This record gives sequence, C-alpha cells and structure tokens, in this order.
Amino acid sequence: MITYKEAYNSVLKNTTSWGLETVHITASTNRILATDVFADRDFPPFHRATKDGIAINFKAIQKGETTFPIEGITSAGSPQMTLKNTQNCIEIMTGAVLPENTDTVIMYEETEIENGKAFIRKKPEIGQNIHRKGSDEKQGDLLLKAPLKITSAEIGVLASVGISEVSVFKNPKAVIISTGNELVEVNQTPLPHQIRKSNSYSLLALLEAEKIEADLMHLIDEPEIIKKKLSEALKTNDVLLLSGGVSKGKYDYIPQILNELGVEKVFHFVLQQPGKPFWFGIHPTLKTFIFSFPGNPVSTFANYHIYFKDWFAACFGLKKTAFEAILAEDISGSETLTKFIKVKTYFESGQLFAEAIPENGSGDLTSLSRSDGFVKIDPGKGKVLKGTRVSFIPTRKII
Repeated sequence: MITYKEAYNSVLKNTTSWGLETVHITASTNRILATDVFADRDFPPFHRATKDGIAINFKAIQKGETTFPIEGITSAGSPQMTLKNTQNCIEIMTGAVLPENTDTVIMYEETEIENGKAFIRKKPEIGQNIHRKGSDEKQGDLLLKAPLKITSAEIGVLASVGISEVSVFKNPKAVIISTGNELVEVNQTPLPHQIRKSNSYSLLALLEAEKIEADLMHLIDEPEIIKKKLSEALKTNDVLLLSGGVSKGKYDYIPQILNELGVEKVFHFVLQQPGKPFWFGIHPTLKTFIFSFPGNPVSTFANYHIYFKDWFAACFGLKKTAFEAILAEDISGSETLTKFIKVKTYFESGQLFAEAIPENGSGDLTSLSRSDGFVKIDPGKGKVLKGTRVSFIPTRKII
C-alpha cells in the first residue's frame, strides 16, 4: 500500500493530451484555450467619453470661458465629429468617440444647458472623463495566454478581438461505470436490500461541469459480463471512471478483470481515509486511463476531487490552484493515514475557516450536500489544533 503523496504523484505523472479542436465561442465556456490571443487593435480603439456631458477644448477654459455654445451632439457608434470653433462645445454621450479639437469632457451634472449654450459650474481638469486610446492594451499585446480555462470574462475578450471560432484542447470521451447487484435505477422503488444509483449521477454532473461527455454503464456482479463490457469500454473511451468493485470482497472482480484485459496497474490501495481501495491504471496500447474508485459515496466523491480534477487539469498544462483554510476546531488525525475530512467553511476577518461537519462514515451520502470540501490532515498527526492552517480541497464555489 502506498502513501497518498506517492499515489497523487503517480497519477499526475501519467498525463496525456487528446489534441485540439475548434468550437464556436458560445460553446467554449469551461473549455481550455489552446492558442494565445492577441489584441487586433488598440483597446480602446479611440479616445472615448466615460461620462455623458460636453466635450470642450481646454484652451477655452484657460482663457476664462465658462459658457460654450453647442455645435452638435454625438453618441456611441457615431463617426468622429470635429469641433469647428474651440470656444464652443459638442454634447457627448458615454462611449462616444471624442471629437477632434476637444480634449476634456465635463459631465452634465456640472453644467447647465439653456438656449443652446452650456454653462459650466465647476472648473474642469484637462483630459478628465476620457478613456484614452490604447490605455488598456496596445495592438499586438498578449491578451490571453494559453492554456487557460475560458470563463465569461475570456468570452468577452475573444468577442472583442473578433474570434468567433475558438481553438481549444479536446476533452476525453469518458464512461462512468457503477458496479454491484444492490443498485437500481433512480426511478425504481428499491427492495429492502437495494439502493438507488447515486455515485454515477454525481460523477456525471461533475464531468458535465468540465464539459466532458460521458456515458453511463452498470455492471452486475458476473465476471464474464464485467469482462465483456469493460473490454468494449476500454476500446471506445479515453477515460473510465468506476465506482465500486475494487475492495477485497469476494465479489470485487474489477482489479483482476482489468489485469486480464491488459490494463497496467499503477497502484491499488492508498494510505488515506476515505478512499483507501482506490485503483488506478492505464491500458498501454489503447491509452485508456482507468480511475476505479471505492463504491462508498464519500470515497468516490473525495477521490474525484483529490485525484481526477488535478489530473485532468495537468493534462492541459494548467497549474494547480492551492487553497488553505484555518481550522475552527481541533481535528483528530492518524499516525498512518492521510485523512480528508468534510468541512463547512466561512470567512472571518478576510480569512477562510473550516469546521468539520457531523458524518456517519464514507457511506454518508447526505453529508456531502452540507459540506464545502475537504481539509487534508497529513499522517503522523495525533491531533491538529484549532487555528492551524491546512490544505483545503473545495468541492463547490465558496466565494
């Protein structure tokens, strides 16, 4: 049995890539940008007004002018106008191109307009209320550095430089495989000895958030059926995520069958809690990756966030974001196991605090809905005291 650190490093050493593809900008959210994006022109591309008001030439102010006849009006989307007489002004709306021969914008709140003239009530500063051409970015500047997860912010940048078709890294084709005769479909009424499938749907939702397409498969505890279906799954998918069938029970056939199908085991069993029976391997010819998680809901959920999410990011060269939280109470550790403890978090004085939530073992599915993530307690710790800063693995957005 290997340590958590050895297991984690082994997973991240075995990354891959599935190539590139082009998707429409509307389908690129949460995909990974594959090529750098540069400014195709200055940002902003012209001097633009940041307030509604009047545009003037400041030299008139220096000459003591306080009243400005209005030559015209311009708005966002209109071609640039020219102030013909520098003693006059042009009414201007937010976002409009600054008229030629003007260099200062005075907002309406500091003027009075009457009989075609604008009277200023407050002396302006030269150049005020103008967003200068190229002050954000210059043409040719690097705007987005790949690899990068595309969010709504990046969508706006892509649109602003005219990229409607985005080059992204391909995601793997995946299948989620549940095991066990005790599982029935969600819409069925289970018998006293049965339970409804839940892990599959949790994993499906997690993969959908990453824009990974996944099918669902269920395996009953029949070795020949398991072998046939796993053989098909290995050939038609890039990643297999299994839940159950990897412990030491008499019906835990998965490790042996994967071995028979030519899958190379990287490790099986990790000194951690929950999720000790975690099995990870790779088919050397098909290049299919297998994450076989223990069947208990908390174990599956924890191992997905601990291993799979970081592995998936590493496949694209994304850097891991490290989080920490301060313990709001003492927490018991283990001499030999790395413990991942479900916590609820809160902010106080700008710092993230975590407190353990009541649970009833790794089969306590409902406790996951009350938690924000897991804190990692390294082995060799009898008790970790309140106020200690520890690693935190979020399972939901906490800000």
